Amino acid sequence: MIIVSDTTPIISLIKAGQLELLQKLFGVVYIPNAVYRELIDNEAYPEEARVVQESNFLFVEEVQNEKSVIILRSFTGLDAGESEAIILADEKQSDVLLMDEYKGRQVAKKMGIAITGTIGILTQAFDEGLLTKEDVTECIEKLKENNIRISENLYQRLREYVNRF
Repeated sequence: MIIVSDTTPIISLIKAGQLELLQKLFGVVYIPNAVYRELIDNEAYPEEARVVQESNFLFVEEVQNEKSVIILRSFTGLDAGESEAIILADEKQSDVLLMDEYKGRQVAKKMGIAITGTIGILTQAFDEGLLTKEDVTECIEKLKENNIRISENLYQRLREYVNRF
């Protein structure tokens, strides 16, 4: 399975204390250079940068078609990380692109790229027995405490889903 990720799902999982779910679910996750820079260059988050740098399942990949990235950024207003993640997912013919931002998701969908985000990852981890109901509830609380911008509607749908079991 080929998985490419944007910045936000990685940050969200770090904040929830669950980054290792990516390795357990997917083995390897590819991130473009712009995403890697976004993850490690923010001096306000040295611990998160350390976690990313020490992860042995996040592989940094160079986008081959920089012109496509420039065009995508120009016409959509997406940032460098989102644009490179979409182009890398397209170039690698990824099975899934991990992305939370609405605008980026819409662009990727129009390009025929399959997408999931932080909530989808938590749902899959629950389905595969990697997280319990209690774990999912704790993740939601940690995401909220860290001001991760995910809609209350999505949190509620995840709660309802895991409480059915």
